[in-house]
Amino acid sequence: MNMPNPYSPPPLPSHPATDDISRQLQGIQYPLTLSFKVLALASQATVTDATGRTVLYTKQKMFKFREHVEIWTDSSQGTRLADIKANKVIDWSARYYATDAAGREIGSVGRRGWRSIWKAHYETFNPGDDNPDFSIQEENVWTKVADSFFSDIPIVGMFSGYLFHPSFLATRADGTPAMRMTKQPAFWEGKFRLDKLGEMTPREELNLFLSFMMLVMLERQRG
Repeated sequence: MNMPNPYSPPPLPSHPATDDISRQLQGIQYPLTLSFKVLALASQATVTDATGRTVLYTKQKMFKFREHVEIWTDSSQGTRLADIKANKVIDWSARYYATDAAGREIGSVGRRGWRSIWKAHYETFNPGDDNPDFSIQEENVWTKVADSFFSDIPIVGMFSGYLFHPSFLATRADGTPAMRMTKQPAFWEGKFRLDKLGEMTPREELNLFLSFMMLVMLERQRG
């Protein structure tokens, strides 16, 4: 007779995909790739999975006092899936709230104020919760400094993306790794790879994925 293992972790709760963005992300295969257009006036990114399937397209709305990012199924912008909006005019303590197409909150991400001036540090939150679920930190600040410095040098800057690869790691409160985003070599575009490192509920995964997308847009603005 097979007895259950008393030391096995409890099963993750099931969250059915009831909104468009959750359905869009069902079956995605990691790693994901975020590709940004460098010369675009507004920040734009296309997200593809390991099979090459376009998962999402994001576009930052211009001329807004508060950050506002729209998320669509693809670059045709035919179906909007979600929005990410700042809760205040851009500053170090702003929180960025993600909502689905019906306006239901998915979660939020916030920068850790002055602690993020030198080394990027963000936290993600479930709806209505002020206790962070994940902490996202820059793994090596000197890599970002070198990448930013050399990218501004004519000609040399074209190759900086092949030399320096800043990365950001998301962990739970106990230090368990969940996701990592790493800048990838690329000409004339910003390219980032997102790897899933641990088990998460579908809602945790969606919130963390959107938080990483917002983080990259903010960090690209900072240089």
